[in-house]
Amino acid sequence: MTILYIGNHLSSNSNGGYPSVAESLAPHLLPEVQLHLVSRQRNRLRRLAEMLWAVWKYGRQEQPVVIDVYSTLNFYYALLCGMLCRLKNIPYLCILHGGNLPSRLLHNPRLCRYLFGHAHKLIAPSGYLQASFRDAGYETEVIPNFIPITNYPFKKRRQLQARLLWVRAFDETYHPQMAIRVLHQLSKQFPDANLCMVGPDKDGSMENCQRLANELEISDKITFTGRLSKAEWISLSSDYDLFISTTNFDNMPVSVIEAMALGLPVVSTNVGGVPYLIEHEKTGLLVPPNDVEEMVRAITKLINNNAIAESLSQAARQKAEQYDWEVIRPRWIELLERI
Repeated sequence: MTILYIGNHLSSNSNGGYPSVAESLAPHLLPEVQLHLVSRQRNRLRRLAEMLWAVWKYGRQEQPVVIDVYSTLNFYYALLCGMLCRLKNIPYLCILHGGNLPSRLLHNPRLCRYLFGHAHKLIAPSGYLQASFRDAGYETEVIPNFIPITNYPFKKRRQLQARLLWVRAFDETYHPQMAIRVLHQLSKQFPDANLCMVGPDKDGSMENCQRLANELEISDKITFTGRLSKAEWISLSSDYDLFISTTNFDNMPVSVIEAMALGLPVVSTNVGGVPYLIEHEKTGLLVPPNDVEEMVRAITKLINNNAIAESLSQAARQKAEQYDWEVIRPRWIELLERI
């Protein structure tokens, strides 16, 4: 069985970012369940054209098309593909992504009804999106994001230092400049503090971060690696003691699950689906968005109290094991075979 999966599968392109859920999913499925991934075009018009052409050419009434739905411009790709599916009487499933997707429900209710109201099924990776969509009247099933847990060796950090790791695409949504300001404040208490920022530049935010680091005179304390492979950043993580997430909007960030699996105590902004993943003071520490001072205090608390940091780290690893592929796989198999 081959299933048409419409989304932004751009990781194979230069600076295309990290693999989409579908790209990560495809190699792990049973031989009898194959995904036909569309599109890998970086040009937006070409990407949309290829998506619509794929629905027209490969869509079948007896087999739903799977469509990734995001909150930004890509929402309209999904909307147009859904419209074409309806025109051809092809059932479709929506896989929901993006911590800001609930704002679409609020600001574009009519378009959302057209897309989500006619979907065969809605799948969310977190309870956060499930709750938001249920509140809007859309029944939604949860299948979480996943990682192959055996690829993430747990490291016990006995005495934390102010060595910070940040892993995400450089995009204003994820507020990377906050990480620079956190380091600036932290270095006043810990002169040897340093920060490594891993990820591709999406919108010029990396250059803005570099400029800010120069203005604050801490550029020598920061390493910008650009995009790294999973294996590269997993290896790099052993040199760092704390993971920070500064995002303003989020759903279920895989990088946070990965950090939890690796034994890195996590300090994150309390937004979107993050509190569904991190339980404050049990599997990590949560701080208000944009609050540099609170994040610095949280980091300082962990550095000064190794027992707390170790407890969080151990509990976080146990939580991350719930997202192992072997745990999540049966749910995907059951869903795809059901359609």
